[in-house]
Amino acid sequence: MAILRVSPNLALDQAVAQRQADGEPLVHMGFGEARLPVFEPFVERLAAGSAATAYGPVAGGAAAREAVAGYFTRRRMPTGADQVMLAPGSKPLLMALQLAVPGDVLIPQPAWNSYAAQAAMAGKQVFGVPIPAACGGVPDPEEMRRTLRAARARGHSPRIVVLTLPDNPTGTLASPHLVHEVCAVAEEEDLIIISDEIYRDIVHDPATPFLSPAEVAPHRTIVTTGLSKALALGGWRIGVARFPADGCGRRIHDDMVCIASEVWSTLSMPMQAVAEYAFSEPSEVQEQLTTSARLHGAVARAVHGILTGAGASCRPPAGGFYVYPDFEPLREELGYRRITDSSSLFQHLLDTYGIAVLAGHHLGDDEGALRFRAATSLLYGDTRELQQLALDSPDPVRLPHISAVLERLDESFAKLTS
Repeated sequence: MAILRVSPNLALDQAVAQRQADGEPLVHMGFGEARLPVFEPFVERLAAGSAATAYGPVAGGAAAREAVAGYFTRRRMPTGADQVMLAPGSKPLLMALQLAVPGDVLIPQPAWNSYAAQAAMAGKQVFGVPIPAACGGVPDPEEMRRTLRAARARGHSPRIVVLTLPDNPTGTLASPHLVHEVCAVAEEEDLIIISDEIYRDIVHDPATPFLSPAEVAPHRTIVTTGLSKALALGGWRIGVARFPADGCGRRIHDDMVCIASEVWSTLSMPMQAVAEYAFSEPSEVQEQLTTSARLHGAVARAVHGILTGAGASCRPPAGGFYVYPDFEPLREELGYRRITDSSSLFQHLLDTYGIAVLAGHHLGDDEGALRFRAATSLLYGDTRELQQLALDSPDPVRLPHISAVLERLDESFAKLTS
């Protein structure tokens, strides 16, 4: 039985919220939330759907599933409504997949903290595979093959590999070449691919090539996504999954429906009204996606520049709203401050500078490493008005409230590494 703990990112967010409520002026970068004002048309769809109080079909109503199928089809993944399932967030879908698909699990190292926790809850063995030098979100293909064969030699049965495109925690995007390589290993070793693409619509540069594993290995790839990140509806809990159209995909889909019927029953009908509208992607939703991605990219790049300017090494962000710096080049300097691992680095930043981040060991990284994840999406302002100003600005990092917090970060990290 797995030891149960509150998810570390949620626990940190609650602790920071309490300290802020007590008057501490913290800079919160520890929680992966797209903190933006709700897009008003979503409120209108929610209100219009609020009279629907009956239970709907477990997998989701026909209109919402058709809209989601269209969303995937427009992204080069031809999809029928019978391949789609809706749920109260993508996290329950990812948990249910661990119950529906047998076998142990390979995940990139580091990776979003819930992947390993969910697999452990399902009674599975988790094998972390180091990410390549260029990016996160996918295991290094050769390391993946070695880890697989070593695990099987010890009597384990890895059957699943989880990918994140773009990545949480590094904010990077695996290249099409790398996706092909990972899919080739999955084919050779007969693995089911779970591709978490919840950050897909937050690729900072629209010219950046994106290849889903479902385009390369459609018969073995399940894609999950939702409206929490790109459209800032985290608290509304709207997630979707796309399954392969063949026999294996149909069996997993049907098992997922059985699990859902005993756990969450269905996505609430008012939220399905929002999902139908959002996944249909009318022009105003497309514009909101574009504007949001521009803001996320601008602030992530600014924070990346501050961290590398202070001497950390850090992969340049390409999608989402994270950076994942490594302070190993400054280990000697940090040692004078008794900073020797990710825990002490996190604690020093919080206690000395009032900066909250998520320590790397919570993401499956080596605890002795000097790495953490910083969520840059929490820097847009503490009020709806300031957040909207950031969203509307062609140059958000020059807005006074954002430039002020960036200056504080710059000064703090300069002091940390001096």
